[in-house]
Amino acid sequence: MRYYDIDSLDNRDPVAIARFARLVEGLVLRWHPHHLSGMERIPEGPSLFVANHSGGIWTPDSYMLGWAIYKTLGLDRMPYGLAHEVILSQPPVNQILCPLGVVRASHDNALRIFAAGRSALVYPGGDYDAMRPYSRKDEVVFGDRRGYIRLALTAGVPVVPVATVGAHEVYRVLSDMRWLARLIGADRWARLKVMPLTLSFPLGLTLGPVVPFIANPTDIRQEFLPPIYFDRSGPEAAADEAYVAACSARVQGTIQIAMTRMADARRMAKLTPGGRPPRGPVLGSPWPPGPS
Repeated sequence: MRYYDIDSLDNRDPVAIARFARLVEGLVLRWHPHHLSGMERIPEGPSLFVANHSGGIWTPDSYMLGWAIYKTLGLDRMPYGLAHEVILSQPPVNQILCPLGVVRASHDNALRIFAAGRSALVYPGGDYDAMRPYSRKDEVVFGDRRGYIRLALTAGVPVVPVATVGAHEVYRVLSDMRWLARLIGADRWARLKVMPLTLSFPLGLTLGPVVPFIANPTDIRQEFLPPIYFDRSGPEAAADEAYVAACSARVQGTIQIAMTRMADARRMAKLTPGGRPPRGPVLGSPWPPGPS
């Protein structure tokens, strides 16, 4: 089995991406009805896509987002994914994700992506967000992670916020058990700050981040929000902690406002005859996007 260099930008394989797109269409989008809007807002040139993350190890939001950009804008506009080093290093994840254009999350890798004229996608919340309690399913949980802002400011690229709702209903996270993760030192040996207690099918009540489950066939809505251009950029701006905090609050606030609006619209659609989305690969949304 080939092992891919997790820092190489040359792993991306058009054949593997086309094959994976067919898999998303045949499986993910038929299991999870999908609404997407706002693609016309994606700017030309390098950008940093910043999104909330959901669904534990299943993370259907990632597959749907990549599929939508690939099918609509083409391979050259697909962002490179920035992923957790520990996860990306493990087989078979390494063999699946690296050919799709996923690299280790680091500023050096991201800056090389931007220098090549491409965009990058990051989920700042990581384990905090993807394994947040179900009671917070419609919230963005980035914690105090602001490295993505420093990256965008250093590179001078806009941030394209992406909001997703519905994807965290694929299972139930009863508690993220941060105290247990600290107790067993999970951050030292796995760089994990959560140890989720989950309820899912078919294993029922389980503990741990990597538990196989069959996802609930929930419908998912995603929206690309207007790009955010910061007033300042460069290393000096990235070193200004107060400015970084303000920029981070702006991005998170933008995503949260959109998530709240989308979650409300999603609930209303379920109460409306014919309001449920169709299954299968459908681009576009009958629901109007937020303000531009």
